[in-house]
Amino acid sequence: MNIYEIFPVDILVGAAYDVVTWMSGLLEPLAGAESAAIAIVLLTIVVRILLIPVGWSQAKAGAARERLAPQLAELQRRYRKSPELLQRKTMELYAREKASPFAGCLPVLAQTPVLMAVYGLFVLPSVGGAHNELLAHAVASVPLDATLVAQIVASDVTGASAAVFAAIIVPVALVAQGSRRLLTSSGAGDAGGSGLARALSFLPFMTAVVTVFVPFAAGIYLLTTTAWTFAERLIMRRVLRAA
Repeated sequence: MNIYEIFPVDILVGAAYDVVTWMSGLLEPLAGAESAAIAIVLLTIVVRILLIPVGWSQAKAGAARERLAPQLAELQRRYRKSPELLQRKTMELYAREKASPFAGCLPVLAQTPVLMAVYGLFVLPSVGGAHNELLAHAVASVPLDATLVAQIVASDVTGASAAVFAAIIVPVALVAQGSRRLLTSSGAGDAGGSGLARALSFLPFMTAVVTVFVPFAAGIYLLTTTAWTFAERLIMRRVLRAA
């Protein structure tokens, strides 16, 4: 079954299509073929503004992990030979302090419907029964529905297209590295020796991997949202420390 035929998903894609095409139409006299790409960036910014309360919740959770880091390290020292007991004691500490090791996942989960909609905009030949006009848009001659992995498989990669994809993938990877350092410095990387918590600290790098496989338009969304997330974390972390 095609997931985009499910009613709620179909409605979501249709709404995203209407917003992006409307923005693209407004921008086209100035931006030309790149108007759809700019519209995606603007849509992403609007979504992230709406998600600021979720980001604030995440920042508070990060501050809590940083505060609990010494106690988590002590639990690791005392129960390192008993992983199950260590896990239980760690979760008890989080519960007692009203914190959560999973709060960092919330912004990612909250954005999943948007990413799904953006992905659908550039893989579906038609939206709402009409031809998908967005497929005609491109950035520096790279169609917004193109994927790097597909171009590699088809041996269609040129120097120009490789540079365009690199302009998305490399910054995403750099932002992921910065995000991981920020997460681990706030205690997400040593959450009482929890393997899950350490795995979560590598979660930002998955975005760079995903960018290789999704349409270029979705890569633009991912770069915009990861850069926003990193800047948001820096600002909110400083605000919480100053409070």
